[in-house]
Amino acid sequence: MSKFEALRLLREQAKLGGGIEKIELQHKAGKLTAWERIELLVDKGTFLELGRYVRHRVTEFGMGEKFAYGDGVATGLGEVNGRRVAIYSQDFTFMGGSVGEMHAQKIADLIDMAVKLGIPIIGLNDSGGARIQEGVDSLKGYGEIFYRNVMASGVVPQIVAIMGPCAGGAVYSPALADFIIMVRKTSYMFITGPKVVKAATGEDVTFEELGGAEIHASKSGVAHFIVKDDKEAIEVIKRLLSYLPSNNVEDPPYLDTSDDPFREDEALNNIVPEDPEEPFEMKEIIGILFDKGSFFEVQEHFAPNAIIGFARLAGHVVGVVANQPAYMAGVLDINSSDKISRFVSFCDSFNIPIITLVDVPGFLPGTVQEHGGVIRHGAKIIYAYASSTVPKITVIVRKAYGGAYISLGSKHLGADIVFAWPSAEIAVMGPEGAVEIIYRDEIASTPPMEREKMIRKFVDDYRKKVTTPYLAASRGYIDDVIMPSETRKILVQSLLHLLSKRERKPYPPKKHGVPPV
Repeated sequence: MSKFEALRLLREQAKLGGGIEKIELQHKAGKLTAWERIELLVDKGTFLELGRYVRHRVTEFGMGEKFAYGDGVATGLGEVNGRRVAIYSQDFTFMGGSVGEMHAQKIADLIDMAVKLGIPIIGLNDSGGARIQEGVDSLKGYGEIFYRNVMASGVVPQIVAIMGPCAGGAVYSPALADFIIMVRKTSYMFITGPKVVKAATGEDVTFEELGGAEIHASKSGVAHFIVKDDKEAIEVIKRLLSYLPSNNVEDPPYLDTSDDPFREDEALNNIVPEDPEEPFEMKEIIGILFDKGSFFEVQEHFAPNAIIGFARLAGHVVGVVANQPAYMAGVLDINSSDKISRFVSFCDSFNIPIITLVDVPGFLPGTVQEHGGVIRHGAKIIYAYASSTVPKITVIVRKAYGGAYISLGSKHLGADIVFAWPSAEIAVMGPEGAVEIIYRDEIASTPPMEREKMIRKFVDDYRKKVTTPYLAASRGYIDDVIMPSETRKILVQSLLHLLSKRERKPYPPKKHGVPPV
């Protein structure tokens, strides 16, 4: 056999991972192989593999005879729709994709390479966790990956798709990334598995119930996107990349959407109900304001009282933060605070302007929220907005009460331009609550038969005198009160002016702040 034939054979062997039988089992489980995932993701012929022949160096526990070229992970550089990216794809067919010393070193080296090149990192995870046979070397490997995840944070985007198991310490690398995609039925994430949970607490729980995609997309907020299979996960990665810059010194990619930037839509004048207590669908407003079909929601199923996502405005990428009055009246709580603050921080790290649409009655009251630390979590929103330096435009659509008004992109936290619709109500609290405090004595001394009429009058007066957006505008807290139908045009004009914004915070130099966590 010639050296060239031997090389071709080795290449074929490397792609087989754990062998034909294991590949067949992977397909029966509804999963693609590590290489099939890469081929779906990258532009044809662009993948440059790195570390193809890396092998572990363990001899104990029969490991001397058990190896696969690549050591259970394919790493390399490629292009996705013409964009350069760094990719690692774990191979479950070899030892369950378990992470040993050399497996981890390949991933760590790839992250170093991505940071040097200024390109996004994409992880396709399918691993049973730490390779037990390698002991502390496996743990060291995870530590090396975690360290680099942190060092790369805010420098290049990090996207991870969970396409199989992800348990124990393995969960922390995805958790340190910017976005997590999980596949229904075939992926799960947890610190300790069902058997350990049973032994520790006596609780019977399945893999899916403990850490399946549905749980992490709706309850824990760990997953940002949930998809039906590997192919859809790849499509989500591609779409997500289309909104992100390659690194923190580039601008996000511009795309000509051919949508008239100055179009007006009379439908916006009729979306907000006359009754301030009546809900409406904020996503209708989002769909009209931004370039048609461009809104890409993030964490759709987690804390639905808040909406976050990417969109385009006259072709420029923006981050959208909005309250959802159709769910819990758009109130802020622990989960929505975490959702909003992390998204704002991400946008600021990667030069993505933030547009905030406000209809918020305040923070959710009650012992569950207070004992759960809603103060601490709510402070994260304030910290994120106040520390961000990207262009920030806020539109107060309806309610903006109390600390929630301040938190959501107000002038007082550094918003560049703030608009309000005529339906806006800005005050310490809603008129009904304010009246009960201000006119407590008058209400108490009024006969019960006349009390309701009196309260209604007080509420109407308070709404006209105090909550009106024109009062806030007279103080300079609102730049203009605008017609809803002209909002898109005004947002475009504002954004085009603000794209050249450069800001440094005026406080003394510091290592870093201490954000509430």
